[in-house]
Amino acid sequence: MPMSLIDTHAHLDEEAFEPDRDEIVTRATEAGLQAILTIGLTLSTSRAAVELAEKYPNVYAVVGIQPNYVHEVAPGDWEAIQALADHPRVVGIGETGLDRYWDYAPLDLQVKHFQQHMAFARQKNLPFIVHCRDAAAEVLEQLKIAAAEGPLVGVMHSFCDDLETARACLDMGMHISFSGMVTFKKAANLRDLAKEIPLDRILVETDAPYLAPTPRRGKRNEPSYVRYTAACLAEVHGMTPEAFGELTTRNACQLFGLELG
Repeated sequence: MPMSLIDTHAHLDEEAFEPDRDEIVTRATEAGLQAILTIGLTLSTSRAAVELAEKYPNVYAVVGIQPNYVHEVAPGDWEAIQALADHPRVVGIGETGLDRYWDYAPLDLQVKHFQQHMAFARQKNLPFIVHCRDAAAEVLEQLKIAAAEGPLVGVMHSFCDDLETARACLDMGMHISFSGMVTFKKAANLRDLAKEIPLDRILVETDAPYLAPTPRRGKRNEPSYVRYTAACLAEVHGMTPEAFGELTTRNACQLFGLELG
């Protein structure tokens, strides 16, 4: 029997999936996935996420503007994102956050949009998804400001920072999600960190079509491959893959308010 899983972060609208998107969703179901969350990066991709969630019964949408695109936001885009958030298939806000690796958008503009996303997520009672690349200190600073208004409800997506950062995020109420990077041969430090994450706060994701896990590394990633990441983390925690899959599925359902049949 396939293990029960939820891919909490994929980009099903990407062009890489155009040739065989139906087959990809079918393979995910056959692999035991109960749900796939497809994540917006811009207004257009957020709209595409909602359309995919309408098409596939086990796909849900998260809408927002990723930090590397905030400099491209046109008048009315944010209001359109807010309107999309009312759709019944939308279960989160994002991805948002900060990125100092790519020099696309000024940091102060990223911060403004990050704050905007977090405030709106609190208003809508939805979790928010955090993208953090080479910006852990700055992200923590903004999370602490938001946490002053109460515990945070969100996810540190594709986590690859240090244990101190993880613990600070956990203390503020965040969940920690691991992608295929945790399976890489040279990622022993990330696996050691994963062992320290409380089992009620851990999630799995693919970030498909990116970051394919071992043994699919270097190939196009897809939601069904989340099983490799889950199996790796199960071993780290001394659990069976089936038990770990059930655990992370339960965590995702509780966080995103998913009621699966």
